[in-house]
Amino acid sequence: MALAHTLGFPRIGRNRELKQALEAYWQGRLDEAGLRALGRSLRAAHWQTQRDAGIELLPVGDFAWYDQVLAHSLLVGAIPRRFRPADGPVTLDTLFAMARGTGTRALEMTKWFDTNYHYLVPEFSADQQFRLSWEQLFEEVAEARQLGYRVKPVLLGPLTYLWLGKARGDAFDRLELLERLLPVYGEILGRLAALGVEWVQIDEPILVLDLPQAWKSAFEQAYHLLQQAPLKKLLATYFGALDDNLGLAANLPVDGLHIDLVRAPQQLAGVLDRLPPYKVLSLGVVNGRNVWRCDLEQALQPLRMAAERFAERLWVAPSCSLLHSPLDLAQEDGLDAELKGWLAFAVQKCREVALLARAVEEPGAPEVRVALAESRSAQETRRQSPRIHKPAVQARLQGLAASDWQRPTAFSERIGQQHAQLELPAFPTTTIGSFPQTADIRQARQAFRRGELDEAGYRAAMQAQIRRAVEVQERLGLDVLVHGEAERNDMVEYFAEQLDGYAFTRFGWVQSYGSRCVKPALIVGDIQRPRPMTVEWIRYAQGLTGKPMKGMLTGPVTMLMWSFPREDLPREQQALQLALAIRDEVQDLEAAGIRIVQIDEAAFREGLPLRQAERGHYLDWAVRAFRLCSAGVRDETQIHTHMCYSEFNDLIEAIAALDADVLSIEASRSQMELLEAFEAFAYPGEIGPGIYDIHSPRVPDREEMLALLHQAAERIPPERLWVNPDCGLKTRGWAETEAALANMVAAAQALRASRAQADEGGA
Repeated sequence: MALAHTLGFPRIGRNRELKQALEAYWQGRLDEAGLRALGRSLRAAHWQTQRDAGIELLPVGDFAWYDQVLAHSLLVGAIPRRFRPADGPVTLDTLFAMARGTGTRALEMTKWFDTNYHYLVPEFSADQQFRLSWEQLFEEVAEARQLGYRVKPVLLGPLTYLWLGKARGDAFDRLELLERLLPVYGEILGRLAALGVEWVQIDEPILVLDLPQAWKSAFEQAYHLLQQAPLKKLLATYFGALDDNLGLAANLPVDGLHIDLVRAPQQLAGVLDRLPPYKVLSLGVVNGRNVWRCDLEQALQPLRMAAERFAERLWVAPSCSLLHSPLDLAQEDGLDAELKGWLAFAVQKCREVALLARAVEEPGAPEVRVALAESRSAQETRRQSPRIHKPAVQARLQGLAASDWQRPTAFSERIGQQHAQLELPAFPTTTIGSFPQTADIRQARQAFRRGELDEAGYRAAMQAQIRRAVEVQERLGLDVLVHGEAERNDMVEYFAEQLDGYAFTRFGWVQSYGSRCVKPALIVGDIQRPRPMTVEWIRYAQGLTGKPMKGMLTGPVTMLMWSFPREDLPREQQALQLALAIRDEVQDLEAAGIRIVQIDEAAFREGLPLRQAERGHYLDWAVRAFRLCSAGVRDETQIHTHMCYSEFNDLIEAIAALDADVLSIEASRSQMELLEAFEAFAYPGEIGPGIYDIHSPRVPDREEMLALLHQAAERIPPERLWVNPDCGLKTRGWAETEAALANMVAAAQALRASRAQADEGGA
């Protein structure tokens, strides 16, 4: 019988218990023993949940206190010197210092391939040494086995780990570290074998990338050495097709191969031809990254093809770790029956996997027949539902003209008009948009939703928070203000709630990193904006100050990437529908007298296909979607955009093609390294590189920020340089926010003074 397994499971808990425990620990309200006890409880519950759903081989090692790459860095001892304890072993506090920057600069953070999950980037030095330094994986294997579970430890592969890291200090090739790293892997595998483990899952998702030949050769070297370990190895790939790496992956000396048939169904034929029949073939046929119910009949087709050759060596799985899915649809008590019947969260996806594994062997079993009939009915109901298609939206897209995508005047001409109107000083200061989401704000929002606070009372409460944000910014001396977004629960959900075509869950949380969880909305049908979404709040805020107030919007690509999208319509069409809705909002803000509008595209790079050959089409429609939002304004209206936690080298031309007037980016954790791409390309617009890390509770002083500004001014023409934090401030407290912004303004003023003095000396 085909074996049902998973590659990973959500770790946050049914009610985000992990988030609450982490934050309690960081605030000193929970000790380490209590935190660890919570972790054991969550792991036990998640293993039992998967087994109850029919999963036979359970993942262990997919639990992490912050993220799995950081946990792996501790496992192999890749701990930068600034974090190493003066004496004794590494601890949980070491891990959290690396993640959060308590006491020193945190590790850089970026996106996990093309997902909205973040990981802490490993730092490697030329003299890097590795050693087994963290016992968590072995402790969890022992826990699971003691509870009677059949387990499969999950281990990040050595090549993927090195690929994800960055070289620091003297220049060197990260691949040179492989020879030093592999003995630690051998030790890890030996320890796991001694614990009674039969199978280990080694994740090598970089096998779906365009790899240099040296890295391909390194795979052969590495796995020929690791084959000596006394246990079986399942090589796991996901998020794309193996393509030119198929022969390499199929012939590595491992015992099984997992492939993603959701993102790349076309690769099955090649794998069936190339993978030796004595190996296990694991097929990811249930989508681990979206919430829609699996079409069981469609998923069965490749499984039946594979079963003809691999028989009992066929495994059935989700496409990737279920980390990217909400936990359990059964919690959702506010969804209508039709919509709920279209959905599946992690628990339901486990049941789908188990059902498909059984259907391969027993297609006529009553349980299988009933499940297939229910699946068929759900798919047909969804296709025929009137909530899906809106002819007016489709007609508007088809009626667009070339002028709808193009601002009438080039940046080099309109920027002068903007400067004359805004009258900003050199190195203008601003923030990215949000201010602290306090307990008072959350309580007012909850009371309003429960009906305990009427609309007038809610509006008054939010206006009070807006006044506070404006007063603080005026007192600190910022030049371009924001209203603080007190009324917004989330930068995507807030807009989605006001657009037709979206649906929402109560408990559909997924982890983004650490204690940060997001609850993506669901794109169910065609999207349109029935009424203005932000104008009232921004107009009120502008009325409180004579300084420019930015209108704050979320861009179409980010709205799409941070939602669970439709599967029946190309992403391009969904993005353009969103762009039309946002375009209307931009024009309404301009009509209300707002002179600066920021359209955040934090997820712009996240959508970039992993393969080079597929990127041109994505960048074309992603740029077109942004321009559709912004091209309808006058020359003197300044368009800003924001991107965070990305590498920009491979899409700098597309960012320039957005034709935004001002771009702000995360740059502090990389020490302005990200600006190299903008300098080399001679980026034409104005840029605000973030000069302090808002994800850390540490408040950097004026001198630290000024040093970063001087670095930025060496790469960006000073007349085009803005001063801002890395990202929004909603997760920070007011005390640290005010202290950090005061230092930021002081740094900008010091730079202005030094530049003015230099100009006078030159004259």
